[in-house]
Amino acid sequence: MSVEVADSVDRHRFEATVDGRLAGFAEYARSAALVVYTHTEVDPAFEGKGVGGALARAALDDARARDLPVLATCPFIAEWMRRHPEYLDLAYQNRSRVTD
Repeated sequence: MSVEVADSVDRHRFEATVDGRLAGFAEYARSAALVVYTHTEVDPAFEGKGVGGALARAALDDARARDLPVLATCPFIAEWMRRHPEYLDLAYQNRSRVTD
């Protein structure tokens, strides 16, 4: 099973497809200064098959490429970031701290 993820800019979400079928999506609000991931949903037929992880990775890699801090109000994305510490540097809370 191959999961393909694409940014559907007009729908403000990343969409994951499997064999041409929509398997899930991760919604966002993006500005020039911040991206907020608000909701992630995976079709029950594809749960436990890596669709959510593929969505999270694609969305966070996009934020990194745009050099945008991430505010993950979506519980799935927030937890995924905690389980993948290589993405914690993107967290808005971490990037907005002022150091002396």
